[in-house]
Amino acid sequence: MKFAEFAERAAEIEAEPADLETIALVAALLEDAGEDIGPLVRFVQGRVFPAHDGTKLDIGPSLCYAALAKSAGPNVSATDVESRLADVGEIGAVAEQLDLGGQRGLSDFANGTDPLTVSDVEESLTELAAADGPGSTDAKLDILFGLLNRAEPLEAKFLSRLVLGEMRTGVGERTVRDGIAEAFDLPVDAVERALQLSNDCGLVARTARDDGEPGLERIRLEIGRPVQSMLAQAGTAVEALDAWDEAVVETKYDGARVQVHYDGTSVRLFSRNLEDVTDALPDVVEQVTERLDSPAIVDGEVVAVDENGSPLPFQQVLRRFRRKHDVAAARASVTVELYAFDCLHVDGEDLLDAPLEERHRRLESVLEDGVADLERTSAVERIAELERAALEASHEGIMLKNPDSVYAPGDRGQNWLKRKPDVETLDLVVTGAEWGEGRRANQFGTFLLAARRGNEYATIGKVATGITDEQLAELHERLEPLVRSEDGTVVDLAPETVFEVGYEEIQRSPTYSSGYALRFPRFVAVREEKSPADADSLERVERLATDQ
Repeated sequence: MKFAEFAERAAEIEAEPADLETIALVAALLEDAGEDIGPLVRFVQGRVFPAHDGTKLDIGPSLCYAALAKSAGPNVSATDVESRLADVGEIGAVAEQLDLGGQRGLSDFANGTDPLTVSDVEESLTELAAADGPGSTDAKLDILFGLLNRAEPLEAKFLSRLVLGEMRTGVGERTVRDGIAEAFDLPVDAVERALQLSNDCGLVARTARDDGEPGLERIRLEIGRPVQSMLAQAGTAVEALDAWDEAVVETKYDGARVQVHYDGTSVRLFSRNLEDVTDALPDVVEQVTERLDSPAIVDGEVVAVDENGSPLPFQQVLRRFRRKHDVAAARASVTVELYAFDCLHVDGEDLLDAPLEERHRRLESVLEDGVADLERTSAVERIAELERAALEASHEGIMLKNPDSVYAPGDRGQNWLKRKPDVETLDLVVTGAEWGEGRRANQFGTFLLAARRGNEYATIGKVATGITDEQLAELHERLEPLVRSEDGTVVDLAPETVFEVGYEEIQRSPTYSSGYALRFPRFVAVREEKSPADADSLERVERLATDQ
């Protein structure tokens, strides 16, 4: 398919406000996709690679602005692009308005003058993602320039959005699921199950078209291909027992979620965001190799511990997860331990549909050490005792789980509940910052926070307290590449980072676009394992405000 046709379809989808009609448009796109069905079903969501694939483009806003400016000609600079963005509000509209192709003579020989195809874009972006090492920034710029220089206005609009992960079509996983089902006349449940097991909408769309429901039924978990983690929501012991009569109580570890894939010889570790963190955690690889008896996929937490094996604060384990260089030195300074609490697959057998306690028994049968304890009870008093014991052992608290619950990848239903002590917290997206003052004048000192509102973000306050000088330096280094525009002391940031923020109260306020403000907000941590899509929604903020 020509990329221009995809852009036209994407524009039509973006303009459609009704859910059912949007699904119909996605279904029609898939019906006409041909051999491009894999990339098309990803592109329409703003995704270049399968969800299970940790490959990243690593294109920041600045690089995109530079490529757009270069394509627009010598009279346009990256600063001009940034200024237009401040006026227009989103990069696709800026790209559509620029007179791109002014430099086509520079790239015709290398790229040809044929219209862009979806395959061209996929191949070029795959090449771009592979660029690494010295000179990689220039290589990425050249590849992106080559694409933009061949793009017509509408193509440039969606290409720019695609590379920055800001597609804005309103198409999410549920729309894709329903679109695949409608396009190929298949049960939604069969499509959803295949998506859960594969975490690859391109594979599922192609299989649905070519092999129908029997083909979808043949899709299984695959060691080395991570799936979304099952998630928990906040809840109480009374709520759990009212719903299930009995609850399984587990320790809630103050660590980082990890999915372990062991094929009998080698180990791969994936974060909650499905990033491959194997190289950063060689000690966990050794633990798994020594302890696991069979090929398996295991869910658990990596916890930082002291010399006595007692847990250390969450920030310590993050020093290991983020490490790409000097891993040996990081290992020497921070010891980590794996606590496994669930088992998705053992020796060729998928266990997602097995009840929780059966999965735990299978986990104990294959993992010699490091399995989290659990206890089944119907007594609120016993749950309180177990929570106190967990807190006294310096853990974060407890989890309450339905004993009969299956493992539903990506689901945040009511079968897993988390109880946390101390102040209430929210996981909020950082969308802006302000330069500091005094000795902090060369760093960001205040951070603008927002809750999810559909595909957008609604601001809810700023946080500047609870951050040490060391943390502030780390946050500045982390966030500076995400700057999209700057106005005096205020900067606009690409929404890619999630902060956990404590607060005393949620108040109504006209100051922020959410209509709410946090009273006495305090920085707790960067939620490394969370993407903006996992941040708290405005609906949750409204519920918490009401419950106060």
